[in-house]
Amino acid sequence: MAKKMHDTPMLDQLESGPWPSFVTGLKRLAKDNDMMVDLMGQLEHSYKTKKGYWKGGTVGVFGYGGGIIPRFTELKDENEKPIFPDAAEFHTLRIQPPAGMHYNTDVMRKFCDIWEKHGSGLIAFHGQSGDIMFQGASTANVQPAFDELNELGFDLGGAGPAVRTSMSCVGAARCEQSCYDEARALRTVVNNFLDEMHRPALPYKFKFKFSGCPNDCVNSIQRADMAVIGTWRDNIQTDEVLAKQWFAKHGMDELVNNVISRCPTNAISLKETAKVSKGEGISSVALNDTHSVEITNHDCVRCMHCINVMTGALAPGNDKGATILMGGKRTLKIGDLMGTVIIPFMKLESDEDYEALIDLGGRAIDFFAENALEHERTGEMIERIGLVNFLEGMGIDVDPNMVSHPRTNPYVRMDGWDEEVAKIEQKKANAA
Repeated sequence: MAKKMHDTPMLDQLESGPWPSFVTGLKRLAKDNDMMVDLMGQLEHSYKTKKGYWKGGTVGVFGYGGGIIPRFTELKDENEKPIFPDAAEFHTLRIQPPAGMHYNTDVMRKFCDIWEKHGSGLIAFHGQSGDIMFQGASTANVQPAFDELNELGFDLGGAGPAVRTSMSCVGAARCEQSCYDEARALRTVVNNFLDEMHRPALPYKFKFKFSGCPNDCVNSIQRADMAVIGTWRDNIQTDEVLAKQWFAKHGMDELVNNVISRCPTNAISLKETAKVSKGEGISSVALNDTHSVEITNHDCVRCMHCINVMTGALAPGNDKGATILMGGKRTLKIGDLMGTVIIPFMKLESDEDYEALIDLGGRAIDFFAENALEHERTGEMIERIGLVNFLEGMGIDVDPNMVSHPRTNPYVRMDGWDEEVAKIEQKKANAA
């Protein structure tokens, strides 16, 4: 039986609304856990004073330089004793999840048993880096908790200025929109960069994320320093049987208002004929005896909206691969950034393809380590040094797909272009 609960009127108020509250979960854990009782006491105090009272420190396990997030309380009395002693240390273990977040109930029950034994019982599935967050352990219990989790087959994730854990969508295991094997890509990358993850030695964190299609279900474009997003480079596939079934169920209004009119590039058009068009770059499918839909694929920007609405009737193309983007991040030194296209299309099928992915990731990490400032993400580094310099350092040729924002001025001065071309050609000749 845990010790007596502290008075928490402000936390209690959070349970009064119509939606489920995290406070209810904390109270349930606090019935049998003194650490959670004092955690709620400190949280209530923070709400009253509008100030946080956690500070960092150094906590780890044998053989690792990262993976543990230390938290020590700053709430102490005049004798420097913690006011809430059972939550004076509230460290978090970051544990790597299985690729695609695949668990069975036996493993999850064992997680709970281990953390109730060694920690607070509070577990988060998952953090923004993808880790399973085992939140709330004393310094003395960190090593035994990790030992049992490691015995179960799990490893520490990344924390601090290091390569982070990485995450992938469920992808090819369950999703018909998948354009490559996300789980294999994740495991291949993580296994190759374990040293950079477990022994922090970078200017700041570096994240990989893997999404199987442009729906980007793991938010890689705005959260990952290197985002691998599935795509295709041929025509959208069509299925006439499923298209007719969809149209019979949803009708013309739904087609026009929620599919055709919402195409951002007007690539989809309605034809008053059941005859489907044939030609390079055209996807066409009959809806009934009098109407068909036509997609001009060279105008398609892979937004996925039509495929999401008419799943099965429309599907990603056959020539599948991935687009690689660099520099996505949340607010830090500068505002939020989405990733910039670095590799417009990369096949991810053969061993050689995955070796190329690892090589690209390694070059990106090395360049980041050598050129980024302290506490600077890849996107901020690229903004500071310029995309052209980054591409040159990475050994990647400039491509029109790398434009992050279109020109607002349509006029381009061409005087001096011939001289610049001559200089480049001469430079290449000298290098040869």
